[in-house]
Amino acid sequence: MMSPRPISEVRGSSNFRQTPLQIIHIVGNFLRIWSVYSTYRYLTQTGASVILFIFSCLVPSSILFLLLQKPWKGRSLSNTQVVPSVINGAITALYFILWGKGLKSCGPLRAILAEYSGAVLGVLSAVLYGRRGHLWKKVGGLIAMLASFYFLSQGWALATLSPFSFKDSLDSEVQTEQVLGMSKMMVPILAGILSALRRVIARRVSLKNQLKRRLHAITIASATSFLFPVAMWDLIIGSSDSNMELPFSAWAFLSTVLFGIILVFYVDSIAEEKLHMVFSSPRHLMAAAGCIIVMEIAYKMDFSLAGFLICSSILGIGIYEATTLERGRKDSLQKPEISNGMLDDELEMPSLPT
Repeated sequence: MMSPRPISEVRGSSNFRQTPLQIIHIVGNFLRIWSVYSTYRYLTQTGASVILFIFSCLVPSSILFLLLQKPWKGRSLSNTQVVPSVINGAITALYFILWGKGLKSCGPLRAILAEYSGAVLGVLSAVLYGRRGHLWKKVGGLIAMLASFYFLSQGWALATLSPFSFKDSLDSEVQTEQVLGMSKMMVPILAGILSALRRVIARRVSLKNQLKRRLHAITIASATSFLFPVAMWDLIIGSSDSNMELPFSAWAFLSTVLFGIILVFYVDSIAEEKLHMVFSSPRHLMAAAGCIIVMEIAYKMDFSLAGFLICSSILGIGIYEATTLERGRKDSLQKPEISNGMLDDELEMPSLPT
């Protein structure tokens, strides 16, 4: 009779098989963050309309998603799946508008970190449905996240404003311009919450991975349709204000379409299905933080490494505490498998929390 393989050996082989997927995840997020920085430079240097740019990127993205997934083929989709996906498209359109506005006003570093505010939904679910014993950890995580966003709004990640930077300070007028305050910081924070909400709706509607991709194509097409009248109105108002030609950047446009919308969806899907890593998680934040550091240095931004590490660490701790209940459930589900001594070649992970 063959003895079961040691737990350490099984985990080691599983980690080795996940290494290529982790590399794909890091590279995909790096390309997506690169597209964010190129979009920010394009919007700030040309003064182009955020809504028109987002709409011009969503149109080809929706066409490519429809051609790749072909939601009209295969098993027919029910109204209980299509209707929520269309409604999710309206949420996605509002998310893109707020995200673009936040990117232009707050900068790429703050806009990217504010996307992790979606972990607030975990705190809300704990208050409504969770166990009261873990509530104080959730609330503590929420306070840590709010503290991190406050420090970011005060410019701790900027070399000219960070209390941990030795760079010469700017004039008081320039400092007040770069200190955003929580009112402006709320725009990308709300965008992050909407982003998490649309992911939750997508998980609720689609139980299978292939179905999730088909419904996502419908969601992006719906978001493009909802954004069309807003973009046309913005175009009419903009053309009446000035007769200037609409500026265009091929790299900002292509990188946003290919990396910022299409590639990041498949990369995050792989992370959820194979690596069991949701977007609002400390592991995902760690990978994004490394990419942000590289981009801040490459683009020669006003960047304070010490201030950024402190803000991102506080944010990571807040996310960690906000997801305490889900980790406890995962551990309780895995312990009986280990104690039985009958492990397969791959340890089955429990389903992701929705």
